Amino acid sequence: MAYQNGNLALKPKRKPEQQTYRERKTIVVKKKTLPVQEKLLYMFSIIVGVIVAGIIIFRYAQIYEINLEVRKLSKQYDTMAIEMKELEKKVQSLSDPERIKQMAESEGMTSADQDVTVQRKDSASNKTLQQ
Repeated sequence: MAYQNGNLALKPKRKPEQQTYRERKTIVVKKKTLPVQEKLLYMFSIIVGVIVAGIIIFRYAQIYEINLEVRKLSKQYDTMAIEMKELEKKVQSLSDPERIKQMAESEGMTSADQDVTVQRKDSASNKTLQQ
């Protein structure tokens, strides 16, 4: 070899490298598309599922509204029942004979210990009642 002691002038020339190419064989797999009938079947089943879910949600909404109305009416019933009890007590206290007698005397009325006749007009005839 002529290359010694660092003399570059005597450096042998390199041979150009040959590039080698490898051929690759790739297998391209094409995905099969779904047939139209199967696509329609899937779409129809999804639509049916959405419709059923919509109906169920709608019914739950109706049930919720009815429950709210029932609660509202039960609260109304409770308040009316309390009010009726209070009014019954008031009627009872106002219809006490002693109280009526005292109010009549305070208004200047006198008691009649005689038989009282009351005339009513029913249909076509007059009836007299004795009390």
